[in-house]
Amino acid sequence: MGGEGFTRKGFRLFDFLFSLFIGMNSKDNLTGLLDRFGCLQAAEKLLTTSLHNKTSFAVVWLDLDRFKKINDSFGHTGGDAVIRNLAERLQRVVGRSVIARMSSDEFVFLLPECDRPHAESFSRLLAETVQELIPIGNMTLCPTASIGIAIHETGETSLDVLERADRAMGAAKSKGGNCIVCSGDEPTPGRLGISLAREELLIESNLHVALETGGLCLNYQPLVRADGSIEAVEALMRCSVKGENLPPAKFIPVAEKTGLVVRLGEWSLLQGALQAQMLQNQGYQIKVAINVSRAQLTSPKFTQALNAALICSNVNPALLELELTESLFMDISNTVQMNLRNAIATGVTLSIDDFGTGYSCLANLKDIPARKLKLDRAFVTVLPEDARALAVVRAMVQLGHELDMTVVAEGCERQEENDLLLEAGVDAIQGYFYAKPMPEQELVQWLQSWSTK
Repeated sequence: MGGEGFTRKGFRLFDFLFSLFIGMNSKDNLTGLLDRFGCLQAAEKLLTTSLHNKTSFAVVWLDLDRFKKINDSFGHTGGDAVIRNLAERLQRVVGRSVIARMSSDEFVFLLPECDRPHAESFSRLLAETVQELIPIGNMTLCPTASIGIAIHETGETSLDVLERADRAMGAAKSKGGNCIVCSGDEPTPGRLGISLAREELLIESNLHVALETGGLCLNYQPLVRADGSIEAVEALMRCSVKGENLPPAKFIPVAEKTGLVVRLGEWSLLQGALQAQMLQNQGYQIKVAINVSRAQLTSPKFTQALNAALICSNVNPALLELELTESLFMDISNTVQMNLRNAIATGVTLSIDDFGTGYSCLANLKDIPARKLKLDRAFVTVLPEDARALAVVRAMVQLGHELDMTVVAEGCERQEENDLLLEAGVDAIQGYFYAKPMPEQELVQWLQSWSTK
């Protein structure tokens, strides 16, 4: 990386105090911009103003890509010419912001009353400005820059926000340059050594807390047959930490990225099996469908976890259903195929989830050992307006029936959708039209109420 960098060379409080005593001139001699000391002074003043006005501000840190090669090729005289040219360009677009040269090829912009969208827009303008061609000698350079953004957060010092912008710029540089990274989006090693963004790190930590303190639970959503009986209930994981609910759309991707999804999946298998046994004890012969991730099915310990769930719950395996994406069925690796065979051997049934959105070939469908086909909600939510989607639904229903599969439509929320799906011949429907996912206590009450209709 060109230049010394703010945090990488330890330019923290000691350097700030050192500059305070020796840095009497706050201007950069080459460009006339503020130098490092001038930038620190300006950042502290901006912090004071922002706190007084109760506004936020942004720091944008720009580092020219591959500047060392320019110095090596054209000498420091050529390099200085490039920096002067670049500084003049940047000054034309700064507007109300303050610009400083932090090192040989690094510039910092202080943006008052600025939020993330405006900072990102400003950074894109900077990137375009940097990319304007620069003539040097008998050649023309096509420069690019790595840019990091930090928005001041409550309780931060001016040094803190500068440091975060520098780290974000370093992350942009590590991606190969010519990109923009906002602080919080840069990857950081998590508890399991996986690189995660700041929000993902918090989610990962919360997942560990949830596993240790009982913050996980399963909600259940019924699949209602055309005749009104219950085909199954799908188990959907929920996570709550310190009274705050984490949306599945946020914690599931982090669990998959870190490998925690295997532990979550094992927990779901056991809890789902216990729920199926509890329903059976109360007179409900209803399957509980449990989602299985790729990480689980590619693990050699999957069969062991499934058998443990069946033994601990003492449930009839026929009341347990495993939902897998169609691409998993097409995975020909030895571990996946062995786990599929072992699952079938236990007596549990398999279901193809989100059918129609994967990349497997329809010619392979006849070889998939699944008894159920779940049509993705993408085909349902556009009904009745999208006649082409309805045609696809009818075709998939017929195909599923020809293969002796139960066909379920997911995501039904309106009467019009329900009527068209039944007309198309689906065997069961799942969605808010019938019921939202609910805790196990509410499920029993719902089943009792539904049976009296």
